[in-house]
Amino acid sequence: MIENLLDRQTIHPETAGMMACITHRRILVTGGGGSIGSELCRQIAGYHPKQLIIFDIYENNAYELQMELQFRYPKLDLIVLIGSVRDEKRVMTIFRKYRPEIIFHAAAHKHVPLMETSPGEAVKNNIIGTFHIASASDKYHASKMILISTDKAVRPTNVMGASKRICEMIIQEFSQKSRTDYAAVRFGNVMGSNGSVIPLFEKQIAHGGPVTVTHPDMTRYFMTIPEAVTLVLQAAAFAKGGEIFILDMGEPVHILELAKKMIRLAGLIPGQDIPIVFTGLRPGEKLYEELVIDKRHLNRTSNDKIFICQQEPIDIFQLKSKMKLLYHAAKEESSDMKWLLKELLPEYHIPEKEDTQIPLNG
Repeated sequence: MIENLLDRQTIHPETAGMMACITHRRILVTGGGGSIGSELCRQIAGYHPKQLIIFDIYENNAYELQMELQFRYPKLDLIVLIGSVRDEKRVMTIFRKYRPEIIFHAAAHKHVPLMETSPGEAVKNNIIGTFHIASASDKYHASKMILISTDKAVRPTNVMGASKRICEMIIQEFSQKSRTDYAAVRFGNVMGSNGSVIPLFEKQIAHGGPVTVTHPDMTRYFMTIPEAVTLVLQAAAFAKGGEIFILDMGEPVHILELAKKMIRLAGLIPGQDIPIVFTGLRPGEKLYEELVIDKRHLNRTSNDKIFICQQEPIDIFQLKSKMKLLYHAAKEESSDMKWLLKELLPEYHIPEKEDTQIPLNG
């Protein structure tokens, strides 16, 4: 069980507020076929929404989820739509036709190394896509829009994290002028999600190793997919506009110790049956992640595991003007994308080009 890898108790939901937010409402989930999006759809379906709309670019994932939900919830009013959040006309058409009341925005590029080499795609999909969803939510008077964010948005050292912090800023900007309640949910790594370290370790162990760890001191916050979705749904119930919700995820996990634990759970001996190899930090990676810069800026909610991060007001004019520059640069495949991101987000640190490789260990 993935839960056995967590050195803390699993977080359980407070269902009353979640039911009030979801039941008999029209719900839209972007990126609904992904790891977080699909679990959102599963849990939302159990709270009897008036209608559940799944919007995803990947038809295979969306189709499989459609079949699953139709089998488990035969009375569910389910709409599955294919398209991209990058496509403004497509987004606006969907909002105009279906008028979703609650939007969970999970569509995003999330792989750190891939976005380092394709920064324009992070801008187009994450930043511009979020702007389109936020604009449509405002125009068609949605009740709430909840953005799925990440701990990598805190003092970002990579394009993915920087793009997600700008997405948070977009949410804050809209919350200052719209009747729609906008909020973001920020959490760490999700155990078992597509592309996460646990499925990778499982495959490496099944093949007899080696298990690859980037650095012996690397740590990450972890949560299970159901926990992540519980947080998102509870945040939707709490949201009043402009919040960034943060989960108390316990202590960060050492990736090396996680690898050893998984090897032992497979009945094998680390370093003997399965070698562990250190490969060096990948482009844009940190040794550790943060959920917030200063814990003194956290406010409690009625759930002792969920906090609200206080944020400075957003300069709307500056954000809009620099967003335009980013949009045109991404369309033109500009080689200056990272520096344009830094102009909009000064705390984004572009790592110097250096050899981050460290000696391999067996």
